[in-house]
Amino acid sequence: MATVSEWIEGARPRTLPNAIAPVVAGVGAAVALDAFSWWRSVLALLVSLSLIIGVNFANDYSDGIRGTDENRVGPLRLVGSGTAAPKAVLAAALACLGLAGVLGLLLVAFSGYWWLLAMGALCILGAWFYTGGSKPYGYHGLGELAVFIFFGLAGVLGTVYVQAGRVSWAGVGFAVAVGCFSMAVLTANNLRDIPTDLETGKHTLATRIGDRGTRRVYVTLVSVPYVLTVVLGIWHPLLLIALITAPMLLKSVRAVGGGQQGRALIPALRDTGLAMLAWAVLSAVTLALS
Repeated sequence: MATVSEWIEGARPRTLPNAIAPVVAGVGAAVALDAFSWWRSVLALLVSLSLIIGVNFANDYSDGIRGTDENRVGPLRLVGSGTAAPKAVLAAALACLGLAGVLGLLLVAFSGYWWLLAMGALCILGAWFYTGGSKPYGYHGLGELAVFIFFGLAGVLGTVYVQAGRVSWAGVGFAVAVGCFSMAVLTANNLRDIPTDLETGKHTLATRIGDRGTRRVYVTLVSVPYVLTVVLGIWHPLLLIALITAPMLLKSVRAVGGGQQGRALIPALRDTGLAMLAWAVLSAVTLALS
């Protein structure tokens, strides 16, 4: 049986910034619209955290039973390593996704925007079919697009909308920026896994465009949020303070752009996620103050 620490590692805590950053950014946009609600913000955060932990366990289960995690470089895979039984990991995934559904239903019920149930259902289905089912879209190069939609557009704009009943251009900019950050995290992850994914027939975007193309995509993606910061800074000058988070990405850009492979790319995933979270916090605070 897996230990508590192994279950925690299997939940991939380093991915949590991908769930926290969109809610933080959305809260900042809601405050700027004079529509902040602390309890709706907390519920949105819990939904986001439940979703990302659920998708991590779901990926662990689906990749594990397919055998694609047997030689994977990176954090512990519970099923692939034989640390936990597939049924136990499946149960954990369904429990987390179910919790996300219940919390999302409460958020929609209290907010009164019932059409958001459709968006919530798509998020849960997207979490499962990323690597689950007979034709997982994550195996066909669509993982980055899904991350952009679910942890960028839906995460940020959903957080704004359940509080304000509308969105702002700043909120849209935040959603695109966070979505690009999240895509960059997944791009770095898939860059690291190109050799093993090719062996197991997992066709990610990285395996399709190749090593060099993937590195270029990563550098482009981490640049977009800072370009948007400058653009939004024309109307909200305080937002330019968020540019100070750019140096947090220097090591990651050097590692990816410099051709590092395998385990040497793992810090890039962590640092990209932390830079995203730091950018989201500073952007949210400065937009609220402006």
